Amino acid sequence: MPNVNSPFGFQYCGRQEGGSPTEGLTSRLVSSAYGTAIFMGDPIISLTSGYVAVATSNTVTIAGIFNGTEYLNTNVGRQVWFNSLPASGIGADPRAYLTNDPEALFVVQANGSAIPFSAIGGNAEFTAGTGNATTGRSGYALTSTTAGSTLNTMPFRIVGLWSQFAPPGSPGTDDTYSFNWVVVSLNNTDRKQLTGV
Repeated sequence: MPNVNSPFGFQYCGRQEGGSPTEGLTSRLVSSAYGTAIFMGDPIISLTSGYVAVATSNTVTIAGIFNGTEYLNTNVGRQVWFNSLPASGIGADPRAYLTNDPEALFVVQANGSAIPFSAIGGNAEFTAGTGNATTGRSGYALTSTTAGSTLNTMPFRIVGLWSQFAPPGSPGTDDTYSFNWVVVSLNNTDRKQLTGV
């Protein structure tokens, strides 16, 4: 059955050496003046100010994957926890929770043509997308045209196709059609720098 084009960002799915799926999160601050929504599954970068922001370029080092936030919601007048951070209605600097374990694995959808088995072990870039304000989920995807690249500056390493991990017939497992799902690891992060493919 053909895959559905419905990107969901980078969703944590375990660790490379088979460690616990309940690894801790790193806490970082987002400036209350940032003014841009951040969604669960968005790649995040560190700023020179000490804050973090959404990654919009593939030429930066990834600080981690956004996994939720805690912030003062000025609309309801209390501290809230949610999958995404809105662009406005924020009191003090919000706390972002990032998954940045160098051994973490993430499942992500291809943004176009199917990513082939031969791309495993290569690198890839991301394509930014619009998040879903209702679910708080990211709209980011993996760029099909860069999948399998030997450029070690790309932010993600392809570890496998989702069809190798999920039961047959699961969403994203049809590797003959566009928008298949793949499993990736962080390639160059604040906690790990690779020197080659």
